[in-house]
Amino acid sequence: MKGQERLSHKLIKDATAALEDIAGVVARLDEKQFDAVALALLRSEKIVLHGLGREGLQMKGLAMRLYHLGFDAHVLGEMTTPPVGAGDLLFVSAGPGDFATITSLLKIAREAGAQTVVVTAQAESATAIGAHHVLVIAAQTMANDQGSNLSILPMGSLYEASLMLVFELLALKLRDMKDETAASMRARHTNLE
Repeated sequence: MKGQERLSHKLIKDATAALEDIAGVVARLDEKQFDAVALALLRSEKIVLHGLGREGLQMKGLAMRLYHLGFDAHVLGEMTTPPVGAGDLLFVSAGPGDFATITSLLKIAREAGAQTVVVTAQAESATAIGAHHVLVIAAQTMANDQGSNLSILPMGSLYEASLMLVFELLALKLRDMKDETAASMRARHTNLE
C-alpha cells in the first residue's frame, strides 16, 4: 500500500520462525489418532467442548466450526450446555497435562456413559491415559517452556496456535466425511452480526 512501511527484517524473521515451529508440530501428528478423533466426533450425538485459558478460546473456535458442519456442539459453562450421556462426547484440551477440573469433568462424563477425547502435549498424563481417545499435539506448553531448544513463541503459545490449525484441519476432514461444502457451512453462519 502507498505510504505503508515495509515490515522489519526482525518481524519477518520472527514470523517465519513461529510458522516453522507450528509446521513442525503438525508434521508430528499421529494420523491414526487424528482419524480416530474425527470418527469419534462424527459418531457423536452431542459434543461438549472445554479448555482453560487460551486453550479454551481454541475450543470455542472448534465448537463454532463443528456447528457450521451441522454438529450439535456446545461449550462447557455456557447456560445452554446440555447434559452428556451415552452417544455423546466430551472433548477437552489439557495441553500441559493434568488439570484437576478437567480430570473431574472426564470422570463425570465417563460415568454418564459419554465418550471422551483429550487433546494434549503430554501423552503420559493421567488425564490423557483416562480418556477414550487422545490426540497428542507435541508442542511446547507451560509444562516445558523453560530451558533450551524453545519455540520463539512464549509459554504455551506454540500449543495454542497449533490447536487452531489442527482444529481447522479436523474441520476439513469432517467436511469431507459428512459431504458438507464451504457453502453448506456458510449457510449455518449467524446472520446476527
